[in-house]
Amino acid sequence: MGGLTVAAGAAAGLPDARPLPAAITDPVLARSDYVEQCGGCHGVQGVSAPAQLPQLRDRVGYFMCTPATRAYLLRLPNIAHSRITDNQQLADLVNYVVFGLGGASTPADARPFTAEEVAHERRFALSSVSLKAERARHVEAAIRTCHAPAALRALYPEPRDRGL
Repeated sequence: MGGLTVAAGAAAGLPDARPLPAAITDPVLARSDYVEQCGGCHGVQGVSAPAQLPQLRDRVGYFMCTPATRAYLLRLPNIAHSRITDNQQLADLVNYVVFGLGGASTPADARPFTAEEVAHERRFALSSVSLKAERARHVEAAIRTCHAPAALRALYPEPRDRGL
């Protein structure tokens, strides 16, 4: 698969999103998996507010700029312990999140996740006890190294930050 060749983001129900990488074997299934596995808490469009969960829309891509922040995404308990056991299907879901919902926060040179990378990182799943500290550590790295906005420290942007 050509990792950075792109498929239309609109095909996955994201008319305003950046194109999705061709590494996603089935963009429609990836979106469906996201809605079924993640959308109930993170929101179908990646906007979880006012839930006390991180907003993904236009933010999650900042975690793609260092190896540690990238691995963090795959080590999250709901990813690492997902009911989706096929590593390629799970890579597709996470790639949908990062490249579709992440929008402009995703670096232009970010590589899509692979099934092999998912299989490796799942072995190092984070526990729910460590999530708050781990998120804070990786957010600070994204702000310092990846030029993420300081607002990433909040789980979701304040209404004024979203133009509401």
